[in-house]
Amino acid sequence: MTTYVLRHGQTNYSRRYLVNGDPTKPIRLSEEGRRSLNRGWSSVPLHSVKTWLASEFPRAQQTANLLMGVPGPELITDPRLNGLDYGEFEGNPFLEYAVWLDGHGAHERPPGGSESQREGIRRMLSGVLAVLEHPGPRVLVAHGLLVSVLLWRRERTPGGAMPLFFPEAPYIEPVAIPDNELPTLVGALMNDLETGVLDRAVGSGDREVMRIGEGAAVATVDPVSHHSPDQKDLPHA
Repeated sequence: MTTYVLRHGQTNYSRRYLVNGDPTKPIRLSEEGRRSLNRGWSSVPLHSVKTWLASEFPRAQQTANLLMGVPGPELITDPRLNGLDYGEFEGNPFLEYAVWLDGHGAHERPPGGSESQREGIRRMLSGVLAVLEHPGPRVLVAHGLLVSVLLWRRERTPGGAMPLFFPEAPYIEPVAIPDNELPTLVGALMNDLETGVLDRAVGSGDREVMRIGEGAAVATVDPVSHHSPDQKDLPHA
């Protein structure tokens, strides 16, 4: 069996790269976010899905419910799949949090926050592993940071340390993980969390590096992006 992990559809918050780690805020999909769900039918065998899971966030549950259709199986919500708790940065531009993260590192909790970036990733991965308790195939609707981490691991250079910042995850594009690979993948990522942090995002041949002033890189973006500098794609916003 297979688990399909995907990021929710676009919201007006994510479109503007504002962070939201509070599931009680009623942030739902934008019109573009709802339209984008059509892509799910071409990338996931939705008619054969036995288990649907989502975080506690309205946008994740809305995405799952719209994809599964009516009537559909019961949606299982799991707080372990929730987005990162940004503390006092809640509702602010991602770059404000990025500056703080760049200065304090992945293991420190932001002011007013309940978890560090690494603690949040560990929590999310525990939720991914727990999906094996449910019949497959499964669709898991979560948030950009989790999908970015899974994509990073698949493209990881052997021996490379987990970075502090990740390229933005696409909306509604699933990461398909066979059951026999899922425990190994999660275990490897848990190990990556323990073995150090690459605190600077490094440019490569096919990516640009976005910087704040003269500081460290805070995001990598595809060079084909045609946004203005203040609108370039940012990670897990």
